[in-house]
Amino acid sequence: MPKMKSKSSAKKRFTFTGTGKIKRRHAYKSHILTKKSKKRKRNLGYFTIVDSADVQNVKGMLSK
Repeated sequence: MPKMKSKSSAKKRFTFTGTGKIKRRHAYKSHILTKKSKKRKRNLGYFTIVDSADVQNVKGMLSK
C-alpha cells in the first residue's frame, strides 16, 4: 500500500501555532485593492485561526 500524501495546496496555505491551532491568511488581499480602505487592507494582512467547523477538513488535508 503506498503512503498517504498531504495536499500540496494545504501545505502552502496552513501552518500550526505553538498550541496546535491552525493558522490561515485572509482572503481578498490579492487584487482590486484600490476600492478597499486602508484599514480593511491592513486587517486582511494579519493571520487568523481556522474556524472550528473547518478544522477537521484542514487536518485531513495536512495528515500524512
